[in-house]
Amino acid sequence: MVSKSQARKNIKSLQSGLVFRGEVSGVRQNYFVLEAAGSYFVLSFARSEAKPGAGYFNVVDAKAVDYVRQRFAGEKTVTAQDVAGRARRTKHAPTSLVALNILYVLVALDEAKIIGEGPHRQLRFSVARKTRR
Repeated sequence: MVSKSQARKNIKSLQSGLVFRGEVSGVRQNYFVLEAAGSYFVLSFARSEAKPGAGYFNVVDAKAVDYVRQRFAGEKTVTAQDVAGRARRTKHAPTSLVALNILYVLVALDEAKIIGEGPHRQLRFSVARKTRR
């Protein structure tokens, strides 16, 4: 996870050279993933017509994406809680929200798929066995 001070220091690098990597349709939101040097920028916009243009963004460290890509390669049913549980000690995914954004990045990169909702409305993902990177 990128801290506020790291984000301030890296704002120029985030602004320059952003490359669109993909779009993910979630249950309530659409996510757009852009890549910058060492980070991914995840933009989220509400799908609800009652909230047109409402959204937020998260910065995801590329090292965290690499960790999850390697650690979960080939797994057929992965939740954000699974990722947070295994990656918490590495500080790559200290919360389920960070883990969920990492999984959205992998979906945008075509390295994972959303396979449905599990208990308690948790999204389940399937992570590709072979990666392109």
